[in-house]
Amino acid sequence: MSYDVIVVGAGNAALCAALSAREDGSKVLVLERGPEHKRGGNSYFTDGAIRFAYHSLSDIRELMPELSDNEADQIVMPEYSTSDYYNDLMRVTGEKSTPQLASHLVNESYRTISWMKSHGVEFELNYSNQSFEKEGKYHFWGGLPVKTKNIGMGLMKTLFNRANELGVDIWYQSRAVELKTEEDRITGVVVEQNNEKIEVPATSVILACGSFEANKQMRAEQIGEEWEAAIVRGSEFNTGDGLDMALAIGAEKHGEWSGCHSIGTDYNAPKVGDFNKPGDIFKKHSYPLSIMLNKEGSRFVDEGADFRNYTYAKYGREILKQPGHAAYQIYDEQVRPMLRKEYNLEEATFYKADTLEELVDQLPVNKEAFLQTIHEYNAAVQEGYYNPTVKDGKGTTGLTPPKSNWALKIEQGPFYAFPVTCGITFAFGGLHVNRKGEVLNQSAEPISGLFAAGEMIGGIFYGNYPGGSGLMSGAVFGKTAGSSATRYVRNQQSSNISS
Repeated sequence: MSYDVIVVGAGNAALCAALSAREDGSKVLVLERGPEHKRGGNSYFTDGAIRFAYHSLSDIRELMPELSDNEADQIVMPEYSTSDYYNDLMRVTGEKSTPQLASHLVNESYRTISWMKSHGVEFELNYSNQSFEKEGKYHFWGGLPVKTKNIGMGLMKTLFNRANELGVDIWYQSRAVELKTEEDRITGVVVEQNNEKIEVPATSVILACGSFEANKQMRAEQIGEEWEAAIVRGSEFNTGDGLDMALAIGAEKHGEWSGCHSIGTDYNAPKVGDFNKPGDIFKKHSYPLSIMLNKEGSRFVDEGADFRNYTYAKYGREILKQPGHAAYQIYDEQVRPMLRKEYNLEEATFYKADTLEELVDQLPVNKEAFLQTIHEYNAAVQEGYYNPTVKDGKGTTGLTPPKSNWALKIEQGPFYAFPVTCGITFAFGGLHVNRKGEVLNQSAEPISGLFAAGEMIGGIFYGNYPGGSGLMSGAVFGKTAGSSATRYVRNQQSSNISS
């Protein structure tokens, strides 16, 4: 059996590619390396937050028509324009994001989110993590007000159901191991099933099977030896297969191969994603309201440098650099009610005490230095209006590193310590791809019939990324790759007929 399009991978990017190709008339096969009960790639584990450009609350309401007028009246929703999105992306990547790819992601974001809705994906407002209640209204902030309903698990269930409805074939426990070519043109994929290899003919292939974050050896080789100690937050099957196959036929590397998306996560989180506990339940992302100390009792980042959306993807690596790859987020009772919902889950590891001395006595740290750092921080906190909905400028003076915003003295018991370590999400390095989703060779020319989407694409994220951009990038470039692959297939068929 042959296919017009084979999609390697079965996460958000892959299934968006499959749906896009199928609705354009292609015969599509999806290859999922894992068993059916572990399907969905990294997308299954996300909190579902997805970043797109919008003009106003009316654009948001187009995605969730069930939002009532009464509810809408209680919402303050700042505009998040394509310029805002593009500037945020460039700002957090140090202006390194490839402009053509960044522009395509940003400009296609709302069109793509609407397209996802047309395929049954449901969305809801991200009240708990992206808004604060003030004077009876919910003020959204950070350009990330929307998430998929029932988080990543709900997103993937919907996409799989829709793929089945449209007649997309899905093979489980089917690992793609080689791309077949003839005269520099894709002709199929070699698939490993039950320790046997079969060749499946295809006119085009879309690679959307993630990066190499679950491959300990590749992490050490590409990012650094210390990354062997990182927790893998998502799929255990993202070991770089797609990258290896593409590079083997002449694809060009692109992007920051020495960088990755990583976060501060619960110190006792599973070593790889646990499909029995869907959702991003182990992360610890209220650190802008904390101070973070390592085991030696030292602070090592400016916790209040920016909103969580713009720092969390780079602070994970800073935690990894600390002794024992660990740090402690410290809070007092003033801010404890403000913490994100993951701090209240039964899976959350924490220590609690009525005094700072009693708290520190429970921790495997340099106790004297730990307490001294907290006292020095308290003494450095400046007066000002504390407001977590904006960068309030309430910071410290005379500290290195400073705390630039949201600095409150840690003085009201009980006190809390949440131990965190580093969890890797995906690597930033990938393949050189153009805005059509075509994979380019080392001469910057398209490899005929080969496309890529999602984490396979290099050059969009460097060092950091705006929260929710990964899921959106997967959808945008998945949709694009599906359409491009179908156009390629039709052109090949026309050429065959005319010849």
